[in-house]
Amino acid sequence: MSNTKNLRLHLKQLAGNAESDNKNLLKQLKRRPSSEVDALFQGLHDEVFEAINCLDCANCCSTISPIITDRDIDRMAKVLRMKPSEVVAKYLRIDEDNDYVYRNHPCPFLGADNYCSIYEERPKACREYPHTDRRKAQQLFSLTLKNAKVCPAVYLILERAKNK
Repeated sequence: MSNTKNLRLHLKQLAGNAESDNKNLLKQLKRRPSSEVDALFQGLHDEVFEAINCLDCANCCSTISPIITDRDIDRMAKVLRMKPSEVVAKYLRIDEDNDYVYRNHPCPFLGADNYCSIYEERPKACREYPHTDRRKAQQLFSLTLKNAKVCPAVYLILERAKNK
């Protein structure tokens, strides 16, 4: 089994084991002022991403699909030199929430070196992932809990938040 696959399984197990504690943490943080929670998450986000290089992992690109907006499709079409309808037909599908997502995993633009071939024009959801440095972090707590099972940085942010 590859190191990346081992990392994914280990992270999923760690995050699963910590899920109850993480839920309790987020429940407590929901009661705190939004500005305080945003400052906490922004600080932890910056701290954790000083040590984590996404190119070493790319688990998000390998296992989940972002929501793709019409604007994303237009930008992707331009960089790929395709019509938007061709991008949709070749790479996307409509999910159960009626959103465009990638047809397959891993992302069709993820290279073997974990670089994104459309990085400058990647979808907005990819640009913002893992969403731990956004304002109004409390509104994204359910997503943060899910992302802890995918992204080592989110897992570490939650672990460090428990100690603050």
